[in-house]
Amino acid sequence: MSSTVQFRPRPSDERGNANQGWLKSFHTLSFANYYDPEHSEFGSLCVINEDRVAPHTGFGTHAHCEFEIFSYVVAGELEHNDSMGNKEVLKRGDVQMTSAGTGVRHSEYAHGEKEVHFLQIWAKPSQPSLPPTYYTRHFTDEEKKDAFVPIVAPASSPKVSTVREAPGPAPVHAPLSLHATLLSPGRTLDHALQTNGQRKAYVHVVQTSGYNTGKATGASVKVSAQSGESVTLREGDGLYVVATPGSVLSVGNLGDVVAEVLLFEMD
Repeated sequence: MSSTVQFRPRPSDERGNANQGWLKSFHTLSFANYYDPEHSEFGSLCVINEDRVAPHTGFGTHAHCEFEIFSYVVAGELEHNDSMGNKEVLKRGDVQMTSAGTGVRHSEYAHGEKEVHFLQIWAKPSQPSLPPTYYTRHFTDEEKKDAFVPIVAPASSPKVSTVREAPGPAPVHAPLSLHATLLSPGRTLDHALQTNGQRKAYVHVVQTSGYNTGKATGASVKVSAQSGESVTLREGDGLYVVATPGSVLSVGNLGDVVAEVLLFEMD
């Protein structure tokens, strides 16, 4: 069977944007006061917020249910507290997963004297009324260098640990996986999509060079497929992908700085 791939870019400056002073946030998908029917959800993925929170501020205690919520810390420190008794400070390389299930209350604050930059990501669970659970994982810059490292994977996967803290990807109760890389200039990585079901993917270039509401700048990557399609992305840009199972995506760094790239895959 021949490989077919459809690309739809999501330019950084077309994302939803909220600047509340203490919080600077981009919304890839509809969230809070931002709604766009063309960007409401994608497979089980329903929120990708790129947040920057000022020191000594944050999201006060609030409730969630029936969402899988995870945070990917880019810079600074994020202090987490929740009604399950979890309290910790997350740093660069940390991934925190809260499976809200039947209900959980939590808060997230910038810890210390620096702004915290992180991605807040939500997915819809495969089944309702799960018991609330919490997981953390840590991944070094060195292990993500020029490799797509699995940092989130379905809890049903045989190699995924459901222990609170463990090596390997954080478990998510959804048909979704997330890989991360720090891609060096001149390097290209291939990722083969799974072979079951129609595959969806989303590629996001993290906005590491600073908050920018204009046209995307900074690191530059090219995403291409075997069938010939290609798209160039810069920091904050994203790309929706719908593909034949088994299709291969290639991500190459066109620029002269390291690119931090996230690659989601889902049914």
